[in-house]
Amino acid sequence: MIAERGYDSNPFRAALVKRGIAGCISSKKNRKQPIPHDKALYKQRPRVENMFGRFKDRRRTAIRYDRCPTIFFGAITLAAIVTFWLKQ
Repeated sequence: MIAERGYDSNPFRAALVKRGIAGCISSKKNRKQPIPHDKALYKQRPRVENMFGRFKDRRRTAIRYDRCPTIFFGAITLAAIVTFWLKQ
């Protein structure tokens, strides 16, 4: 999970470990012992946030007209493919 500094807390990190999720969260500046993280992976965080922002621009996915989870997931997948394909 890639998250920003706002999610840097010991209980949140413990919950991630408990679920078996590897976290890439940069440490807050006031943390006494900084926890190391993968800086190259952390730089990908804005790309993911921008992708979700583009999804919200599309009214169908933002309002979720499709009540069937399979069709909704298909719309999300198609939007992700189009977003990344057009970006490159």
